Amino acid sequence: QVQLVESGGGLVPPGGSLRLSCAASESIFTINEMAWYRQAPGKQRELVAHITSGDSTNYADSVKGRFTISRDNAKNTVYLQMNSLKPEDTAVYYCNALKIRATGSMAYWGKGTLVTVSS
Repeated sequence: QVQLVESGGGLVPPGGSLRLSCAASESIFTINEMAWYRQAPGKQRELVAHITSGDSTNYADSVKGRFTISRDNAKNTVYLQMNSLKPEDTAVYYCNALKIRATGSMAYWGKGTLVTVSS
């Protein structure tokens, strides 16, 4: 079982920056992919960014050039650096881990951290 704990959310003015952290309970060498999702009020949860065990990354069009996902295997942690924040970035951000094995895949979720972008 993988436990995920997010931190780093808060209130930030437009144009500001935040760095979110997601600490995993086991080595992320064992996890095929880690990702950040977000869900704004009244909207569906959407994929923001993901990173593979080989450090390849992908981003939603809405955050390209502003957000950066990275991982620190020694600390079992994945980060989301968010720059040039906009009010529409306001959402609960969730960490996700995906394990893929021959017997099937398993997904794990953190409880979320709230990011509010407002002046």
